[in-house]
Amino acid sequence: MYRTHTCGELVISNKGEKVTLSGWIQRSRDLGGMTFVDLRDRYGITQLVFNLEINSDLCMQARKLGREFVVQVTGIVAERSNKNPRLATGDIEIIAENITVLNTSDIPPFTIEENTDGGDELRMKYRYLDLRRQNVRSNIILRHKMAQEVRRYLDGQGFIEVETPVLIKSTPEGARDYVVPSRLHHGEFYALPQSPQTFKQLLMVAGFDKYFQIVKCFRDEDLRADRQPEFTQIDCEMSFVHQDDILSTFEGLARHLFREIKGIEFDGPFPRISYDEAMRNYGSDKPDIRFGMKIIEITEAVRGKNFAVFDSAEYVGGICASRCAEYTRRQLDELTEFVKRPQIGAKGLVYARVEADGSVKSSIDKFYSADDLKRFADIMKATEGDLLLIMAGNKEKTLAALGELRLELGRRLGYRDASSYSPLWVTDFPLLEWDEETKRFYAKHHPFTAPKPEDMEYMRTNPGRVHANAYDLVINGTEIGGGSIRIHDPETQSLMFKTLGLSDEEAQKQFGFLLNAFRYGAPPHGGIAFGFDRWAAMLGGSETIRDFIAFPKNNQARDIMIDTPSSIKQEQLDELGIEIKKEKK
Repeated sequence: MYRTHTCGELVISNKGEKVTLSGWIQRSRDLGGMTFVDLRDRYGITQLVFNLEINSDLCMQARKLGREFVVQVTGIVAERSNKNPRLATGDIEIIAENITVLNTSDIPPFTIEENTDGGDELRMKYRYLDLRRQNVRSNIILRHKMAQEVRRYLDGQGFIEVETPVLIKSTPEGARDYVVPSRLHHGEFYALPQSPQTFKQLLMVAGFDKYFQIVKCFRDEDLRADRQPEFTQIDCEMSFVHQDDILSTFEGLARHLFREIKGIEFDGPFPRISYDEAMRNYGSDKPDIRFGMKIIEITEAVRGKNFAVFDSAEYVGGICASRCAEYTRRQLDELTEFVKRPQIGAKGLVYARVEADGSVKSSIDKFYSADDLKRFADIMKATEGDLLLIMAGNKEKTLAALGELRLELGRRLGYRDASSYSPLWVTDFPLLEWDEETKRFYAKHHPFTAPKPEDMEYMRTNPGRVHANAYDLVINGTEIGGGSIRIHDPETQSLMFKTLGLSDEEAQKQFGFLLNAFRYGAPPHGGIAFGFDRWAAMLGGSETIRDFIAFPKNNQARDIMIDTPSSIKQEQLDELGIEIKKEKK
């Protein structure tokens, strides 16, 4: 063995022992006749001491060690005179007796420190060096612990872990597939799975009544902080269950992870609200309920006063920001510019302040009397010192804009504390959404989601009115997981495909294997999939999942460390029967 101990385990009780450590040189300090070297491995850091008077040759050898050299050191554990409470090994040091250089190192392109001087792109290019940093390594260790706890909980609940294929069939709906050409079957392609959806349903038909898998999934879509072209799901399915059974089981998983990873317990069951309620009160189907400031509609109350913006609007609503009446004109202008950004698309913002005497001052004073403004404030439950922020327009777009404004205010006012967690379930989503451009319905979740039984009568007459037997787990304004009760009979599934514009022939070609399986006694079933990377990032206090993936892609879906995607040789293209079309200039 190259070591008797790691660099993170020696303590004062080891004093006097002869030990051997191996690791990387973190830093060294020459102080007259003494040289101090910090030795690092994945377990921690231990200080080495070299004394020029006791062993000048060894001390001079230590002074030639560069950062990130790999070394083996033997010495005696001694009590440290200047203890370092920030280190687990801060009470001791090693009086070195021998050192062996196992490998040298070039000067790293950035410092291997928690607060490094390397930018994102540089650190991703040298990701293997970035992973040496303690804070990055701790993210990967947290991810590991999460995976172990997920397996422990689900195994305890009787779930079976089953691997499903990675080379599958390309199907419509959802994001774009990543496709893989077949060498043996020219002109035909596999697809990488966006999720194991159909396979887990087939496992239910096969009688595996509780399945799970921590599985890689692939989607060719535009990237952002919480997206990667390849990502990991905790994928789960159960048979003979209703929605409440699934929510209870996986609320248990959430509680288990928060308890074991963060030491957090939640009082009472997670709140449950409908999609319609979430949109009405928060302007989002993934509301952050760590703070109030709900959206309140005032459409009818503001009409008929010759203020064209309100009179012509489909919807008028606002939020009440408590104790914010002192906001300056500059701050209000900043909020107005915020909602006017292209991503939000609002045209403007109306504000009103409730003064200390209870009167209301507003940017629309000339259209509304003092009594009118007081009535608006009463509807919005505003009291002295509060600020009202009001928007008008198309209902869907205005609610979404108010939702974004609410989150921005919550951030500015310090209500969105990353160390606090407020989970909830959002239920009863629309089953379908209409696309004006293509003039057809698309599945809000996926085409295997079951309609609410009470809405089945509308599947043929008014599909847009149908609610789904679907649910999302939302934590702090982030969708952590989502699922549904599935369609388990071929008649309803065929009707769903027809509603989505698929002919019988197209449905049979794309999903014939599933429809055929349903003919052989498919049980009622449902499931859920959690974004594993996203959940890890949340528990680790980060807004980007890249920090919790060992080797992530950048926001152009490139791995700049291994330089991929890249071109392949013409011989490979010929084997696959593929010709690359030149881009038109």
